[in-house]
Amino acid sequence: MKDKVDLRKRILEEAKKLFAQDGYNATSIRKIAAKLDISPTTIYLYYKDKSDIVYALHQEGFNMMKEMFFALEYVEDPFERLKAIGKSYIKFAISHPDFYELMFVTKEPMEFLDHHCMGGQWEEGDDVFSFLLQTVIACQSKGYFLGDDSLTVALQAWTTVHGLCSIYISGHLVKLLSEISAKKNTEQIIDDVYRLYTHYMESTK
Repeated sequence: MKDKVDLRKRILEEAKKLFAQDGYNATSIRKIAAKLDISPTTIYLYYKDKSDIVYALHQEGFNMMKEMFFALEYVEDPFERLKAIGKSYIKFAISHPDFYELMFVTKEPMEFLDHHCMGGQWEEGDDVFSFLLQTVIACQSKGYFLGDDSLTVALQAWTTVHGLCSIYISGHLVKLLSEISAKKNTEQIIDDVYRLYTHYMESTK
């Protein structure tokens, strides 16, 4: 049993590397098998096809993110918890760019959901977003974002931070900063931008 679990993990790890290096379309079951020195048939004993592998990685990434978020559950002040969620999201994206791309950029996991999951339900995404949404609602009970729709506030918070992470992971932010000869390093710029954003959010109270 342990050998089966280990091989399953090795398949996912090698697939993740190849997806990040060559892209989803250029990565085949045969190529993954060759890296592991096993037959393609062996992989099919664990995963139905390539889309099954990419979705398994997608789920693994969300489980990691969920652990980071849920560790913040006991931050008593909801606005401090909201800020910490954003910081954790950025930290995850910078530390795990390969997972982040599979979770929020690559379209294949969403296609897998539509074709293979009951009603196309995105449970792992819902768990993470619901935590953010409930935190926004708790902030509103303390006087923040009054008059604003809680779902709209949560989506605005997510998409703002997602945009910042995306231009970092894609290399666009690094290139821009080099072109304008910015003296701060990239991660310091991200931190400054996020701090300014949360300052504006705090002023809604």
